Amino acid sequence: MDAIQLLQNVFPGMETSALNELYALTREKTYPSGTTVCREGAYEDTFYLILAGQVEVLKQFDVAGTPRERLLRHLGSGDFFGEMAIIVDGPRNATVRSISDTTFLELDRASFMKMLATNPVMALAMVRTTIDRLRANDRMQIEEMRKAFEALQRLDHAKLDFIEVAAHELRTPITVIRGYRDVMAMHPLVQNDSDLSRIVSGMSEGTERMFEIINSMLDVSKIDSQTLQVAFVPVLPRMVFTETLHTFENALRERNITIRQHHQKSPTVPFIHGDPVLLSKVFYQLLSNSIKYSPDGSVIDIITREVLDDEIGHAFEIIIADRGIGIAPDQIPFVFEKFYQGGNNVSLHSSSKTAFRGGGPGLGLAISKGIIDAHRGKITIESLGRDEETLPGTTCRVLLPIGTPEKDFDLARSDQSISTD
Repeated sequence: MDAIQLLQNVFPGMETSALNELYALTREKTYPSGTTVCREGAYEDTFYLILAGQVEVLKQFDVAGTPRERLLRHLGSGDFFGEMAIIVDGPRNATVRSISDTTFLELDRASFMKMLATNPVMALAMVRTTIDRLRANDRMQIEEMRKAFEALQRLDHAKLDFIEVAAHELRTPITVIRGYRDVMAMHPLVQNDSDLSRIVSGMSEGTERMFEIINSMLDVSKIDSQTLQVAFVPVLPRMVFTETLHTFENALRERNITIRQHHQKSPTVPFIHGDPVLLSKVFYQLLSNSIKYSPDGSVIDIITREVLDDEIGHAFEIIIADRGIGIAPDQIPFVFEKFYQGGNNVSLHSSSKTAFRGGGPGLGLAISKGIIDAHRGKITIESLGRDEETLPGTTCRVLLPIGTPEKDFDLARSDQSISTD
């Protein structure tokens, strides 16, 4: 097929004189196989129409910081490319490489714009081809996003399976160690030797910490798999919170941190319907975080009150406001994600429930949100920023509905309960 016949097939309806004019403005050029005809990101002013041969169109993307090329499509005789870069006066949005000896009709910018302005048939063909390519690119990207999402789902399921299996496998040996620890603690040799008593006490702290982490792993697994079971009973949230405070008495005393409580005076004591064991876990995690990120000698305010919320209506609000190092605003959206570390350097990780900036598995807030969601409540974190000198602090707000939960709530049924080991 000669060049004029090819142009007529590409731009059907274009007058013969216009086709001859177009051909007269082109130059014919052949590239050997493997030649990069145009490169993504480059500013060039040439329009290409393939006379004979074949090319591949490639797009760059990064995989873990390493540039890779993705094949978009193959083009052959009668196809053209390069028009968009000329029309918008921008860089090439893809790389084109010949995969056989390929002959092109090439048209420079000035000639291309002239023909485009005087030949509506040619302009219409450009528009149709561009739209078809955009549609094809969109379909390809949607398909890639679907595959990526499915891969992430598989990874997430695998991670949850690993967490659950690891937690169950660790739980048995830790239970055995705890049993032997209790036996050793009652032995006369240990009771009469301060050094041995100190060693057993260290074992006790370590095993209890590990047992707590294992239970957290199981809790987050239940939340993610939507198998968390809530035993709804009438609860006085202030009482649950006060009981949780006693857990931290020694830590607060050692670090000279003061808890100030501010409770709204009310003629009636509000009850909520919830699971006291699960709510205790929430308050425990929130207090632990406030203590860990507050310097020694600091103050933590706890406020409880009844409020009306636009979403959940009559609610009981618990506010924990510390004067600690705070959270960077750009990190707040991620604080409820599993394994979030709050800006800590994981390589310098030091596990602790109450030491200043002590590390942890990063599951506390994820568990807290899951439990509060299961109670049809809300939990939010607020902070002006992270600064260890000015100490902007962090405020956590928990809202729990006052009243009976809806019967059709599928995550919680009154006849269910959860293991509290």
